[in-house]
Amino acid sequence: MGPVTRTMAVINVTPDSFSDGGKFLDPHQAVDRCLELAAKGADILDIGGESTRPGVSPVSAAQESDRILPVLEGIRDRTSCLVSVDTYKSQVARAALDAGAHIVNNVGALQLDPGVAEVAGKAGAAIVLMHMRGIPRTMQTLPPSRDILKEIEQSLARAVDLAVSRGIARDRIVVDPGIGFGKTLEDNLKILNRLPRLRRLRLPILVGTSRKSFLGKILDIPVQERLLATAASVVMAVVGGAHIVRVHDLDDMVHALRIADSILGERRIC
Repeated sequence: MGPVTRTMAVINVTPDSFSDGGKFLDPHQAVDRCLELAAKGADILDIGGESTRPGVSPVSAAQESDRILPVLEGIRDRTSCLVSVDTYKSQVARAALDAGAHIVNNVGALQLDPGVAEVAGKAGAAIVLMHMRGIPRTMQTLPPSRDILKEIEQSLARAVDLAVSRGIARDRIVVDPGIGFGKTLEDNLKILNRLPRLRRLRLPILVGTSRKSFLGKILDIPVQERLLATAASVVMAVVGGAHIVRVHDLDDMVHALRIADSILGERRIC
């Protein structure tokens, strides 16, 4: 069997996330969910206190911190999983890292708050640099990119340079093309089809397709019925070179990944 694809399990501590908003808003329920996912084999727990779905309005750093810190404190020393905080704000990132998080999952790849890089660098934390066009409130109203692959590659390369310049070790950087974040349906399909292009950055690649709207557009199905569609997209991402996949339905995706990893074996694209 070849290299193993790692899983990043989603825990949204929000009232309005597109897929499971409100389900884990209560800190006790969120802690229980984190521990459940850890027991089921998640490699990374990704805790987010602000929805970044299209059209959403931002929340304050204080409100975001109030949502995630009790969860981080509740799981601290109770799991061996790596813990990620899904934020683009330096103030939230600093508080989360102080509370025990190991990774900053940074929507916007440092465009929205470059100070996140310095915070992560000083803490010795890892960072995921995720490409996004525009901001969540308006990203799906932007005109289509003339060359989405070139745009992603250049934007992420600049973000990597900034991260390194602010003290983040290169071996602690992961890149994410940002499926769905300001991209058209055609863009998302092209990104997955040509994912190996991102290997030019010589960094691990994270891909998040779980339950996203482009799957629903293809099949005309609601978010609750996108399990098999997600599995298909996750497997294609692995074939294209993804090292980490961000998922909601951990059990089923672990099964899909074990089959994909087994088939690819030593010929796995790395």
